Amino acid sequence: MIRDLHNVRVRPEQGATTPLTEEEEQRVRAVLFSELGNEIADRGWARFPAYTPEERRRLVAVAQRLTTYWGRQVTVEAEDQTRLRLSLAGFEGYEALPKA
Repeated sequence: MIRDLHNVRVRPEQGATTPLTEEEEQRVRAVLFSELGNEIADRGWARFPAYTPEERRRLVAVAQRLTTYWGRQVTVEAEDQTRLRLSLAGFEGYEALPKA
């Protein structure tokens, strides 16, 4: 008996990541837009992990979308190797990371 396999993907090598489909990417960006947008609206800034270049590009795209949506500049800056900080331009009221 032969069985057809549907929606089966080849597993990536150990430690490798698979790129998101276009639909998955849109969903992730929509969630980030909503969650980070709410946090920035409440506090003026948000901190989010970004371990890969794809994650960093995604956060920059979310910041650009928030800028367009609000009509106010949302800036992105690296706090360390694994975190980005999104904030309203000129917002100074946040607790900075301790310097190591």
